[in-house]
Amino acid sequence: MDFELPESHREIQRSVRELCLRHVAPNARKWDAEERFPHEVIPHLAEAGLLGIRIPEEYGGSGLDTLAYAVIVEEIAKFDGSLALTVASHNGLGTGHLLRFGSEAQRQRYMPAAARGEWLAAWALTEPGSGSDAAGLRTTAVRQGDGWVLNGTKMFITQGSVGGFCVVLAATEPSRKQKGITAFVVEHGTPGFRASRHLEKLGMRSSDTVELTFEDCFVPDTQRVGELNMGFIDTLQILDRGRVSIAALALGLGQGSLDAAIQYSKDRQQFGKPIADFQAIQWMLADSKTELEAARLLTYRAAVAADKGQRYSLEASMAKLYASEAGSRAANRALQVHGGYGYTREFPVERHLRDAKLCEIGEGTSEVQRMIIARHLLTP
Repeated sequence: MDFELPESHREIQRSVRELCLRHVAPNARKWDAEERFPHEVIPHLAEAGLLGIRIPEEYGGSGLDTLAYAVIVEEIAKFDGSLALTVASHNGLGTGHLLRFGSEAQRQRYMPAAARGEWLAAWALTEPGSGSDAAGLRTTAVRQGDGWVLNGTKMFITQGSVGGFCVVLAATEPSRKQKGITAFVVEHGTPGFRASRHLEKLGMRSSDTVELTFEDCFVPDTQRVGELNMGFIDTLQILDRGRVSIAALALGLGQGSLDAAIQYSKDRQQFGKPIADFQAIQWMLADSKTELEAARLLTYRAAVAADKGQRYSLEASMAKLYASEAGSRAANRALQVHGGYGYTREFPVERHLRDAKLCEIGEGTSEVQRMIIARHLLTP
């Protein structure tokens, strides 16, 4: 049993940190304030191989494992949660679905462009009326000739307006519910497919989040991803790895918050000495450090289980549940350590706190994770 990262992964961690110090740290506050997707940083991510983390080298990707994926997302999130979400969703959802269940022709068409950053990937499951009850989606795909006509609305879609393609889940046999859902890959510019509304959010403000609308959107059957009516079943596997990435994202936000709190507590003087000398401050730092280390072990364990080809749904849910809540607590404590300054935008902790809250909601809420964990405990 080895609790240390391999040297290869530590090298990846160092290179990502250097990239973030150059291109992300100086700009994250501005991107958040402007609520603008940072197109200018995408070429740097692509050059570093961060847009093809899981894509095999034969398609132009980096061909890295799930543990490296988690390490990368965690490191970016220390500096900017929004950008970490972009990297996580692009690599884990849109491209991940095509890699696992797409045809060879689809992989040949989309993976090289995704790895080069020419096409960002989006993934559309959630709808205005179906969040946790994902199988209750109402977007339909009706057979017409040699293709399908899509109609419906998707909500909270990351990269929805900036992505080059989107994997969309639609009901092909609505009466069969979760056993009647199929995935399709739809390119931006396809008639009848549009981003109908940009969403204003509490956090993750420079991550592109939109409502998508499909109005008589025709796609040929060659754009169907995986077997007919198996889309939701396939999705459950995609969500497992996605939950590992959200756990890593929350972990990075929590660690970035703790790092900021430690530095501030050493610099800030009150009553003639650094506030780091006060036990009340020390205990907040100690609690955050302990919880984040526990979250890191859960997250890395789930990632390693995925890389070994083991079933890891339980491990992914536990990591996502604990890391998301621990990250939020660490960010909240960091703001408290900063006092009044923490409540301003002068320091990054208020942004980390706003960003961290999404991790308790996206990829399955904390309540859904507890349901999954309990089901594993109670089902023979």
